[in-house]
Amino acid sequence: MGFKDLKNKKWFSFLTNIYVLVLTVFVIWMLFFDTNSFMIHRELRKEIKNLEKTQQFLRSEIEKDKKIIEKLSDTNELEKFAREQYYLKRKNEEIYLIEYEDSLNIDNKK
Repeated sequence: MGFKDLKNKKWFSFLTNIYVLVLTVFVIWMLFFDTNSFMIHRELRKEIKNLEKTQQFLRSEIEKDKKIIEKLSDTNELEKFAREQYYLKRKNEEIYLIEYEDSLNIDNKK
């Protein structure tokens, strides 16, 4: 099978058509090499999805914080929070911290 036989094939003449060649080069360029290529759009879509998930998480955290702020508007709740989280105390008051050992540590010592 020589070049003359190959040149007579219908698919060969279609693929060597200048319009098909230019279109093929254009499509490859747009898919892979251009600054607005398909690959970059795909990466940007993934990043947008990740940012939307982060946004949803942060909105839920904001709602939780709003509930905590509403709860801390009461002076008794604010005092309770300060005592539990920051170990604050009143004058002439002592605080004793009791730490419990894990049951695993006790079992390992035997």
